[in-house]
Amino acid sequence: MRVNKEPNTRLADLFALTGWSKGELARLVNRRGAAIGQQQLSTDTSRVRRWIEHGEVPRDPVPMLLAAVFTERLGRVVSIEDLGLVRHRRATPAPAQGAAPPEPERTAEILTDFTGMDLMLNRRGQADQGPALPGTAVIPDSLYSWLSGADVAVAAARPGPRQLITGSAARPIVDVYEPGPVGPQEVEALERSFEVFRSWDASRGGGLQRKAVIGQLNEVGGLLTHRHPPELARRLWLVAANLAVLAGWMSHDVGLESTAQRYFVIAAQAAREAGDRPRAGEAISRTARQLLHHGRGAEALELMRLARAGAGDAMAPRARAMLNTVEAWAQATVGDREEVARLLGEAEELYARDGGEPQPAWMATFDEAELHGMQFLVYRTLAERDPGAVRPALAHAAAAMAQRARRGHERSTLLDMVTLASVHWIDGEPEAAVEQARAALAKIGYTSSHRTWDRLRQMYRLSDRYAGEPAVAELRAQIRAAVPPPRRA
Repeated sequence: MRVNKEPNTRLADLFALTGWSKGELARLVNRRGAAIGQQQLSTDTSRVRRWIEHGEVPRDPVPMLLAAVFTERLGRVVSIEDLGLVRHRRATPAPAQGAAPPEPERTAEILTDFTGMDLMLNRRGQADQGPALPGTAVIPDSLYSWLSGADVAVAAARPGPRQLITGSAARPIVDVYEPGPVGPQEVEALERSFEVFRSWDASRGGGLQRKAVIGQLNEVGGLLTHRHPPELARRLWLVAANLAVLAGWMSHDVGLESTAQRYFVIAAQAAREAGDRPRAGEAISRTARQLLHHGRGAEALELMRLARAGAGDAMAPRARAMLNTVEAWAQATVGDREEVARLLGEAEELYARDGGEPQPAWMATFDEAELHGMQFLVYRTLAERDPGAVRPALAHAAAAMAQRARRGHERSTLLDMVTLASVHWIDGEPEAAVEQARAALAKIGYTSSHRTWDRLRQMYRLSDRYAGEPAVAELRAQIRAAVPPPRRA
């Protein structure tokens, strides 16, 4: 084992959350090891103390066993990296002077470790009960450096706490069946699987297919531990990036917020391995949208600056339009009307400039309906500070909802209905708000989206000043019955 001679503060912090004694943790590790045929483990209290107080890193398979028992106890994904257990890396050729160190193997192992833990939570029916979203701190230094174009020293000097993704060496415990290298036909099938999962998510929400997406992503991570020709490897990394974004969005959709944020970061890391800056930038913009959903506009603006820098000049006009709408949403949360107008006007120009060119798979959902939908959401957010935003919000709502209804995007349509009710409350039209809210409540059982519940809670708050009206009081009672209490992030 490796001795760092300094306390492992990450392990200590998580250990304190569990309420275990050191002896209990030792017994749990031994028991889980015996269950997988590792009867020779003899973990005891003194060994656990050395891990925590002296930074000793145990040999495999103990780090994976620790990740498993912490994941079960805390009800959220806890990876080996979260525990601060840096494993020896396999020997790799030294990079040329001035070149970035090779990271594909490390990224693949992070991917397989994290998805493996998440699948275990799924099997046991546990939920993400992680701490508050860390925001920009979740971006590891190496990724931050690559996205921003800064060198490592600059990235390390950025303010605030940050996530450190550490390397690992020996492979984690693997399934009996471990996939080997694949050919073009298998990669094409994996690319098609992303299309299928994405279509389902657009229609019904993320809850019902999240486990399938994570399982597919875990398999792709296993494939990426093998060597492939450069073009096949690039396509596999893009499949991983696409599936990781989808896993993150589905996790966000069902309220697994800290898990979602980690998937978005994994997606950006996979896109980096594929050399696809626009894909990485879009993945980071998802973390910004997640923070915006929770009202954290200033942090979202910082992430959007990083997303734009990461995307680089190669990003197509339609993708740039999409980034504009997310940044406009962030500006709306801080009430900057002029920036909102500028960004959305530029987004419309960029979208029109696209000219019907083929889009990458990850941009297929950003169509005209989504453009109107994002503008609607931006103006609804601004309307709480600026009544003049009500009129454009209503106009974009009509356009978005008409197009989505024709395309079967039920989850997005439902979110639009709830948002439209909110606009009516803001505009002082309680009768229209009640009508729209009731229509949304009638459809809420057709999707599996915690985001819809969050929007309903926001709408409920806006109805406060009309609570004395009988129809509104009845609606509020219906909302309370339909929407569970919010979970703590």
